[in-house]
Amino acid sequence: QVQLVESGGGLVQPGGSLRLSCAASGILFRVYNMGWYRQAPGKQRELVASITSGSDTNYANSVKGRFTISRDNAKNTVYLQMKSLKPEDTAVYYCNAKHYSLAYWGQGTQVTVSS
Repeated sequence: QVQLVESGGGLVQPGGSLRLSCAASGILFRVYNMGWYRQAPGKQRELVASITSGSDTNYANSVKGRFTISRDNAKNTVYLQMKSLKPEDTAVYYCNAKHYSLAYWGQGTQVTVSS
């Protein structure tokens, strides 16, 4: 059974930092491309950052220079380090694992940026 379990969300003040983690099980993690998506109320889900099996990274323009995606294949975990958070970063953040036609999603973790 495939599971992607996100953690690390919460309430943070503007300008603060959070680190999200996504622990994967039931897949051969090292061959999967991993991504973080987010969905704010009333908006479509959007890609925030992705990292390939070869550790090439890609970021949405809105988070470039503030967010960093990384992976630890030994721990089957992908991370999203978020700095200089803004109220517009408030959303549910989802982890995604993709390998050819196979794709899996986590249950999401809420990130709220507010004073």
